[in-house]
Amino acid sequence: MSTRPQNVKGMRDHLPQAMMLRQSIQATMRTVFERYGFEPLQTPIVEYAETLEGKIGDDEKLIYRFETEGGRRFALRYDQTVPLARVVAQYQNQLLFPWRRYAMGQSYRGERPARGRYREFWQADVDIIGSASPLADAEIIALLSDVLAALGFTGFTTLLNHRQIIGGIARVAGLPEAQAGGVYRAIDKFDKIGAAGVRDELLRSGIAADAVERIITLVSLDGPTDGVLDELGQRLADDARAVLAITNLREIIAAVRAMGIAEARIAVAPRLARGLSYYTGAVFEAVVADPPMGSLLGGGRYDELIGLFAGRPIPTVGLAFGIERLHDVMTELGLGPQQRSVAQAFVTIFGAAQRAASLELAQQLRHAGIAVETALDAGERLSRQFQHADRRGVPLALVLGPDELAAGTVVVKQLASGQQQTVARAGLIELIRQLHATAGPDGR
Repeated sequence: MSTRPQNVKGMRDHLPQAMMLRQSIQATMRTVFERYGFEPLQTPIVEYAETLEGKIGDDEKLIYRFETEGGRRFALRYDQTVPLARVVAQYQNQLLFPWRRYAMGQSYRGERPARGRYREFWQADVDIIGSASPLADAEIIALLSDVLAALGFTGFTTLLNHRQIIGGIARVAGLPEAQAGGVYRAIDKFDKIGAAGVRDELLRSGIAADAVERIITLVSLDGPTDGVLDELGQRLADDARAVLAITNLREIIAAVRAMGIAEARIAVAPRLARGLSYYTGAVFEAVVADPPMGSLLGGGRYDELIGLFAGRPIPTVGLAFGIERLHDVMTELGLGPQQRSVAQAFVTIFGAAQRAASLELAQQLRHAGIAVETALDAGERLSRQFQHADRRGVPLALVLGPDELAAGTVVVKQLASGQQQTVARAGLIELIRQLHATAGPDGR
């Protein structure tokens, strides 16, 4: 084994510049979540193993499990959804339904690491618990659109489908319920392996060729939202559950439109399956065409999972934002803040005689809400201090020399351009705020 220091494969270190973008993403999300009335929740990253087991379907093999010396079995949090179900069951007498909740934090999966897929990753979840109304589904979809717009995304689409539409497609193709799960798993790979790949996988699972062609024809439907729903309505007219699902999607889409979400932002995609087995109703994903990254986020209605814990039906709809994917895509597209330092100004130390005054100035600025970094070596040349601040990405350097102290002024140097001006101490804070407000995405 190598003794070279290294992080665990599939788990990333985030250095300061990356963390500044990630913190900005989370702050933006939190603002939008709370604007919609969602309340924060935090759960531990460790659950009893039996809490997670039997709730996730085929991906249960990805759960990280461990056992203590006393034989008690635990598991790392796989997602934010199953812990939510546990919380609702445990505290249901303290919660008022419908309850809007959000949570942010790490989850862990034994994935094969790849672009956009990690073993440790951050998610931000929003859920409405205790409402079966299609308005709840629509609110989640409107919220996701607002979050992506607030983060700076423009070319994104939210794909919608319904689990009973997929089930109806399988049923009208003549498949028994027992084979529907295989159809879900194959269709869920449509955007990765295409129609031909799905066709091959269905054929290999033992489904007859004519049934496979009927399935491929239906899941490949594309086009204007109402047109796809009309086509599905005609082709699935003999399946009562699918007809109800189409009606449900129409109600959700009508509410989304009433909330002002642009028509170009939504599309019905019969190929959308969502892999997790606990979904029961509408499902949705947001995707961007460029760069190709798969879904940025996904969710749907799961009306049975919480009932497994609570002992009674509690309808729920929710959504999970993948902060890792958002971070990676935003970095590639140059979205969000690009600054390399949190500091808005660097206070130099002109010399040993001015050290106390410079430190006092830095504290005054900090107390006024301005982020300040100071020089630490009173004997260092000003040019070296400027160079250090510039390399750190701090936009402004402040100089308080003997002439400035005598005149009650400060020299403000914009490090990116080299421009500098002398300003009275009374106007310094306002000038820094003005320069900061007009800075580019890199803070300079």
